[in-house]
Amino acid sequence: MAHPRLDRIDLKILAQLQRNGRMTNVVLSDAVGLSASPCLLRVKRLEKAGYITGYGAHLNLAKLGETVSIFTEVTLHDHKLDDFTRFEAEVRNVEELIECHLISGGYDYLLRFVTRGVGHYQEVIEGLLKRDIGIAKYFSYIVIKSPIVKPYMPLTTLFDARR
Repeated sequence: MAHPRLDRIDLKILAQLQRNGRMTNVVLSDAVGLSASPCLLRVKRLEKAGYITGYGAHLNLAKLGETVSIFTEVTLHDHKLDDFTRFEAEVRNVEELIECHLISGGYDYLLRFVTRGVGHYQEVIEGLLKRDIGIAKYFSYIVIKSPIVKPYMPLTTLFDARR
C-alpha cells in the first residue's frame, strides 16, 4: 500500500498525538486548525497507513520502584548476515532489553536495558553470554541521571519542507 503524502496538518496531528495520545478529537482539531470531522478522518487515515502504530502511557518508573538503565556496547565475533540475524533473534525476547540498535563505528550494537539493579543486569548479561550467540565483547554504561529524555520526535523540524 502506498503511503499518503503528508502535509503540514498531518504533521501537526502526529506531533500533537505523540505528546498526548488521549486528547479528544475536538481538542486535537482545535490545536491543528481543522473542524472535528475532517480531523478524525485524517487520524483514521494516518492509523490505516501505519504512521500511527499505537497509543500508550508514559510511566514514572521511580514511582514503581528502584530501577537502573544501562547502555551496553556489543561486538560480535563474526560479521556475516547469519551472525547478525542470530544475535537479533536471540535478544528480541529479553524482557529487560528495551532498545537494540545496529550501528556503525567501533562496535556492532548499542543496547539499552532497564533492570532492578546492577546485579539483575549482570544476571541478564551472563544469560546472554551462556547462550553463545556470538558476543565477542561488551561494555556497560550505567546511567546515573537522565536530564533530558523526550518521549516525542520533533516532527515539524524533521519533515516540514517549508522550514
